[in-house]
Amino acid sequence: MIVMTDSKADTILITGASSGLGRGMAREFAARGCHLALCARRTERLEALRDELADKHGVRVELRALDVNDHERVFEVFRDFARSLGRLDRVVVNAGVGDGRRIGTGRFEHNRKVVETNLVAALAQCEAAVEIFREQKHGHLVLVSSMSAVRGLPGHMTAYAASKAGLAHLGEGIRAELMGTPIRVTTLLPGFIRTELNEDAGKMPFEVDEVTGSRAMVRAIERAPATACVPGWPWRPIGWLMKILPLRVIAKAG
Repeated sequence: MIVMTDSKADTILITGASSGLGRGMAREFAARGCHLALCARRTERLEALRDELADKHGVRVELRALDVNDHERVFEVFRDFARSLGRLDRVVVNAGVGDGRRIGTGRFEHNRKVVETNLVAALAQCEAAVEIFREQKHGHLVLVSSMSAVRGLPGHMTAYAASKAGLAHLGEGIRAELMGTPIRVTTLLPGFIRTELNEDAGKMPFEVDEVTGSRAMVRAIERAPATACVPGWPWRPIGWLMKILPLRVIAKAG
């Protein structure tokens, strides 16, 4: 049984919080006075982040080591966070990888890892979060998909785009299931946001830095829309354009 806390501050769980957008969102939420449940594989990075946020903002930060591909551990960690903090107001399914390869080039293991981490492991996180939300009778599930979910993409993006499209559809299905309940579901579609995870990539069109991107994501999350392109400009119109472009134009992106 989860014992509710009297604290008015939101409690937010973020997976993949040791770097990139997960870390950036943790900083933004801490600045807003939220208590945090942070998990990732690299606990030494989490510990440094906890010290930073606790010292700067005075918020409570709980940490757990978690590889999201260990599905049983996902359920254990989420329940443990809920017990420790008294409740989970929001769960951000953020952990993911982007190390895809061109299809049919002998790199199946790379592509399998992308799909398993971005979709199957995300399903485990959604299952664990919604179980807790159903028991609490409230909560906000946030899925970090990608603008690449809008269309099938060629080259090294094929498996990644497919996994993120699957995640977006998963979010929509959960939203339909929970419609009319106090549990909300938001799917984020980030555009190009420069973090250490893609720091070696070349110049990306319309890219923003990690701070700008993380801030835009948190602002979108707090509005709790069904879906949100992040940043909204120019990615909302780009997303519309991507849906209608002929496949031969999309193919040139590879």
